[in-house]
Amino acid sequence: MPINATKQPLLNLPRSVKRGLVIFVDLLICGLSVWLAFGLRLDQWGYFQGQQWIVCLAAIGFSFPLFIFFGLYRAIFRYIGTAAFITITRAFVVYTGLFFSVFTLYGIEGVPRSIGVIQPMLLFFGIGASRYFVRYWLGGINNIQKAFRRAQQIALIYGAGSAGRQLVSSLISNHEMLVKGFIDDDPHLQGSTINGILVYPNTDIKDLIRRLDITDVLLAIPSVSQERRNEIIASLNGCEVRVRSLPGLIDLASGRVRVSDLHDLDMNDLLGREVVPPEISLLEKNILGRVVLVTGAGGSIGSELCRQIIKFSPKSLILIDSSEHSLYVIYEELKRTLISLEDERFASDSDDDTFPSLNAELSIELAPCLASVRDRDSLLKIFKNHKPATVFHAAAYKHVPLVEQNPAEGIRNNVYGTLTCAQVSLECGVSNFILVSTDKAVRPTNVMGASKRIAELVLQAMSDLASKDKRATNFSMVRFGNVLGSSGSVAPLFSAQIAAGGPITLTHPEVTRYFMTIPEAAQLVVQASAMAEGGDVFVLDMGEPVRIYDLATKMVYLSGLLVKDEARPHGDIEIKITGLRPGEKLYEELLIGDNPQSTVHPKIMKAHEEFLSWGDLQKELEKLNLALESSDARLIREMLKKLVPGYQPN
Repeated sequence: MPINATKQPLLNLPRSVKRGLVIFVDLLICGLSVWLAFGLRLDQWGYFQGQQWIVCLAAIGFSFPLFIFFGLYRAIFRYIGTAAFITITRAFVVYTGLFFSVFTLYGIEGVPRSIGVIQPMLLFFGIGASRYFVRYWLGGINNIQKAFRRAQQIALIYGAGSAGRQLVSSLISNHEMLVKGFIDDDPHLQGSTINGILVYPNTDIKDLIRRLDITDVLLAIPSVSQERRNEIIASLNGCEVRVRSLPGLIDLASGRVRVSDLHDLDMNDLLGREVVPPEISLLEKNILGRVVLVTGAGGSIGSELCRQIIKFSPKSLILIDSSEHSLYVIYEELKRTLISLEDERFASDSDDDTFPSLNAELSIELAPCLASVRDRDSLLKIFKNHKPATVFHAAAYKHVPLVEQNPAEGIRNNVYGTLTCAQVSLECGVSNFILVSTDKAVRPTNVMGASKRIAELVLQAMSDLASKDKRATNFSMVRFGNVLGSSGSVAPLFSAQIAAGGPITLTHPEVTRYFMTIPEAAQLVVQASAMAEGGDVFVLDMGEPVRIYDLATKMVYLSGLLVKDEARPHGDIEIKITGLRPGEKLYEELLIGDNPQSTVHPKIMKAHEEFLSWGDLQKELEKLNLALESSDARLIREMLKKLVPGYQPN
């Protein structure tokens, strides 16, 4: 007979019937506790006689109204936890007070006064024991079934501090994961036990994982430095465990944490480097109290620029995008952000000196504008209507293979869209115009990179022209590499491929790229704009280049899986090499020349790049436009070679 053959019918009963059964059992326990109390006190067992019936009726009369009032019959017993037993205790504190007052303090003839103490103790034990029994008898069905339906998740928690202790308490109460130990760097904690769980040293993690059959390592180290965090993650690489991080401390404190709340490692963990804190004064300089306009506001970089900008209280934020859906999504998100910031400001009674602009009045106007950066008339109308002081130009076609196959459209958008925006900005008296550029503009091998370098040349030439004409617009550009998490980035693609069981597709095993996270890139763009003097080409320090193959294997290992290759034919995820795409480079560069100049920010450098005068560039742009109209791909590439000396199409 199956283990749950007699129990499952009970679980299938209507809730009202099950509640009736519980009340009936509690009646029996109540009567039994009175009978036992008299038997223990009088040292004899027998039927209720005389006043003993009054005690039995009083016990029922006192207990059941209290049980109903305190909600003892609302709980599902097989899921009952600590909170329910606290409720039972509260009910019995009141019950004991009543029963003790009547039968001990006041006294009833024929009833020993000690009954007022003995009976509540016996009833409390009986009610509590019945709940525990039902929890483990019926709840065990679900636990056994779950255990066989999925492989048991066995976890180590890295960090035995307060965060780790709250996490293990939540996981134990939820029965979702078996925690076999803590790991902690503190020698004073090593060897001790917390909730009956041993704290292990951090000396031989791989052996411990193998010995305890660990499937998951949960990082509960919110206060540790990024450097130490990277060391810990590196030590877990290749251990065939899934590495996940701590959820929010608010959820921990409320005891609501479940396994689904634990999240995979973020992009900073994958990059394995420290993020330099932003300079608040630089973030505020071109934003606080100003009208700010962002083109390509619905894109990966544009939308993150908007998220960063709105934190520093611009007078208004103008969003331009040609995609209706993308514009709608970021507009709705920013409206919700404004409401949250307003709530936070009113909830705080003290000034926040870390982000002074957050204490400013949050009457920020949001203006979503559907328009193409190539449409001069639409742009002119928007600029004259809103009068922006700062423009971040993030609108661009950036996907290398698509632009390679559609070179004319890529150039029209990236080159002439930038030219149109810059000319309108100059005409309307914009104070600062910042182009979001790319490392692919350096000695490009693809049309996208070449088009972005020409966009840089446009701004350099227009900056030179503006300075000669003594016009106010300050043109600058910020060049950086790949952004983890952006549309088309390898990290989300690899995550989706791992979730689907593979294979991971990689163009070449030796491809390397510079990476940073979207928020970090956006903050650095804003800070660089504050240091611009005119015609500046800013280069962001992206750290060491990352080999894409290594990034892919790291993501596989930290998902608790193995790479499938010749050495491990029974692995989980295969990495399939597909070959370099048209225009793709093995290595990216950030500088055309040498000796970049440092700035006041440790992550931002200033490059010295040659450029054409506006008169010479204008003639070449006219020739390029004629080539675009002819749709002659060969002629277009020849014009790109002439304009961008380092351009070498492959």
